[in-house]
Amino acid sequence: MRRFLAAALTALATAVFPVLGHAQVFGQYTPAETVPVNGHLLGAYLNASENFFGLLTQLRLSFYPDVDFGFQGGLTRIDFQGTDATTVRLGADFKYLAVRAAQGFPVDLAVGAGLGVETGDNISVLSLGPSLVVSRNLAIGSSAGVTPFFGLGLLFSNLDVLDHETTDFSVPFRVGSEFRMSQDLRLGVELQFRIKDDFNDDVSFVTGVNIPF
Repeated sequence: MRRFLAAALTALATAVFPVLGHAQVFGQYTPAETVPVNGHLLGAYLNASENFFGLLTQLRLSFYPDVDFGFQGGLTRIDFQGTDATTVRLGADFKYLAVRAAQGFPVDLAVGAGLGVETGDNISVLSLGPSLVVSRNLAIGSSAGVTPFFGLGLLFSNLDVLDHETTDFSVPFRVGSEFRMSQDLRLGVELQFRIKDDFNDDVSFVTGVNIPF
């Protein structure tokens, strides 16, 4: 079942987003814990707010302990200042698990950074910045559980929107939970709050699925 779902999501990502890559600047999507060495995680997410609706896919991988890399890609439908447009989101990020809860700290803590590009007709947004996320794994039985997480970023953006070019500094804050239905399937929900963001809506909702393989 896990391999079937992973293959289906991979096919979707390959068909819809042939250049797969984008960054955590658009959302947190996963807790602080990193993908194990030589492991992979495939995800797909719906992002909705008052003026935005989008689909993203993500591939995370690791080849060094406590460090993983994320590649995401997606399409978003935007209603911005009365103009409807479809944009493509691409980029990359990395995450380092600095502290584990098992080491006596109450939560897992990870730091990272990301670079993201969003482009469409008369819309071009380049964003980059560092991020921090904390989470705590709460087991329920042998394989199920829930992991609440909180993410905070500092985002620097260059916007060229509707022939108006400007720079923007915002503080995205994300709060959510990942629900482990089994070892092979994780469901996630996330609320995103964007402080002083001149382009995106102030609040958005994300739901999706993560599949390790």
